[in-house]
Amino acid sequence: MKLLNAAVFFILVPTLTPALDPLSTSVLMGSAAVAWQLLSSQSWLKCSLLECCNMKDTLNFSVIKTDLDRKVFGQHLAIQIVLRALSTNMRSKRPRKPLVMSFHGWTGTGKSFVSSIIAENLYRLSIPRRKFVHHFSTVLHFPHLSHIHLYKEQLQNWIRGNVSACPRSLFIFAEMDQMPHGLIDSIMPFLGYHEEIDGVYYGKAIFIFLNNAGGDKITEIALDYWRSLKRREDIPVKKLQSLLSEEIFRNRNSGFFHSQLIQKNLIDYFIPFLPLEYKHVRQCVREELRVQGHPEDEDLIAEIALAMTDYPSEERLYSSKGCKTVASRVALSI
Repeated sequence: MKLLNAAVFFILVPTLTPALDPLSTSVLMGSAAVAWQLLSSQSWLKCSLLECCNMKDTLNFSVIKTDLDRKVFGQHLAIQIVLRALSTNMRSKRPRKPLVMSFHGWTGTGKSFVSSIIAENLYRLSIPRRKFVHHFSTVLHFPHLSHIHLYKEQLQNWIRGNVSACPRSLFIFAEMDQMPHGLIDSIMPFLGYHEEIDGVYYGKAIFIFLNNAGGDKITEIALDYWRSLKRREDIPVKKLQSLLSEEIFRNRNSGFFHSQLIQKNLIDYFIPFLPLEYKHVRQCVREELRVQGHPEDEDLIAEIALAMTDYPSEERLYSSKGCKTVASRVALSI
């Protein structure tokens, strides 16, 4: 019906404008075209100016790979898995289930940063489309254990409503290690292999969980490799993912403690973020100097990176806070 109305509209416009001069006719035709674009539910113009959901997959893999390689330091394993996961999901016109990734590692290793890079590239850096990126903070959104039944209902309604509005919705859950046990299982029906649930298709949705839980296990393995004179690049990712799954399932300080999401294999990828070494913190400091508009100062870069490399106390190989406080340290040192 919309196409028929459009056809009639553009057929009639020339018949209504024969008495107008060429300039007026061009203006009228141009205005008509713009008006039609704004009235169309999924037009490129409306999606550029207003908020709308674009069902087309717009992720540019060369761009996101460049962003991850240039901006994220010391996380070759995470970058490799994230790119593979996104590629596999995007290749399918109608994925059988949502893409579910769980990021694990110490604070400051890049978990939130990588999720923000995914969000920016998924929606073409268009600020209005960030309406379809949903952030959940455990501390902010789920603060009271006594309200867990209410939270479960709210969370289900929020996901159902937003996926109904935009199938390619992105949900990011931060501070999973502080989430009340059992709460995250309330979204289990949406993460499984279903064609539709009550008329809503969830296969194009993406879920990312951010966890500090499992960070100690990742660091332990990385440290063992270093002490054995092995490269961190040689850490077997499949073994690490399996250990992470077992670790957070048994860990009471994890939102996935005895979670059905793990029992039913609904988390597609457990992604390890390795602890950052001195050389990686140097890269963070160098980048922060650039971002803040300061020239590179090698002495300052070395000073800040050395002060932040503090674990274990004997070897001082890793930064226990990753790059978390680099920005403030740079600001105070300039």
